[in-house]
Amino acid sequence: MTEIDAKIDALVPAWLTLPDVAEELGVEVTRVRQLVKEGQLIAVRRGENRVLQVPAEFIGGGRVIKGLSGTLTLLKDDGFSDEEMLEWLFTEDPTLPGTPVRALRENRGTEVKRRAQALAV
Repeated sequence: MTEIDAKIDALVPAWLTLPDVAEELGVEVTRVRQLVKEGQLIAVRRGENRVLQVPAEFIGGGRVIKGLSGTLTLLKDDGFSDEEMLEWLFTEDPTLPGTPVRALRENRGTEVKRRAQALAV
């Protein structure tokens, strides 16, 4: 396990495999793979078998949480790697308060996007 893997594991409380995500969303696994490919979801290889997994907090109410896709696009445009995006989304931000992913789950996406845009400056 690399240092970044350990850091992300410490930050992200729960993970879902792609078939689990497909079940939560009520779609085929191929659709979940497409969401990952399009950058609407982040999946990283984890565990002994290096299985692709998505943070469980990205899914809520049978869909990808509102605002996640746009936030990921902003971070990617800022040059963030998937691991750096996960680290940013799951790190406490006292100005929010809480983590950016929690703010997204609480429908406070505008605040999260504003902070993501500020990173580009």
